[in-house]
Amino acid sequence: MYPLQPVIPPSVEALGVVVHRAHVPVWMPWPLPVGWLFTGVAYAGDDRSGGRATAVACSGPGPLGGIGELLLVAEELGVGLGARFAGIDGPDPGSGGMSIDKPPQVKVLAAGRPTPLWHVTDAPHDRAVFAGEARGLWLWAIVWPEQSGLLMYDELILTDIRDAGAEVDLLPFGALTPRLLG
Repeated sequence: MYPLQPVIPPSVEALGVVVHRAHVPVWMPWPLPVGWLFTGVAYAGDDRSGGRATAVACSGPGPLGGIGELLLVAEELGVGLGARFAGIDGPDPGSGGMSIDKPPQVKVLAAGRPTPLWHVTDAPHDRAVFAGEARGLWLWAIVWPEQSGLLMYDELILTDIRDAGAEVDLLPFGALTPRLLG
């Protein structure tokens, strides 16, 4: 597994560091859901290999009230960053009870392409975990608390921030989520 690099407070500069080093997408809902904020970014990799997995955190009003948190992870096969945040054993979602022989539970639009995501059933009950494939890499969506997983049923539009322009400078950000630290 590639090492998780130190997580720094969310800012346009922090996002820029990860974007510059990433060899995988840096997925973010774009536009952010109403009232939501960018609350952190992290990557796994090293100076030689670059970022082989990225994680972007956002938080805002949950669909059923309270605060919801969304973590989007893009990673190469076998890195294990998504599984770490999802709370499952093994490096990839297939080991966590993902039934790809059944229809996907949700779909997102990732870089303009419809992208099916399946519910990962072996995750802890405090979160909803969905996983699938986008651009030939794993895409994980991990949502806390579990009932905020309803957010995923509104077809989210995901943008690879590596392809975004100057509008990233207008990104609203909040305090660093502790989800990225654990």
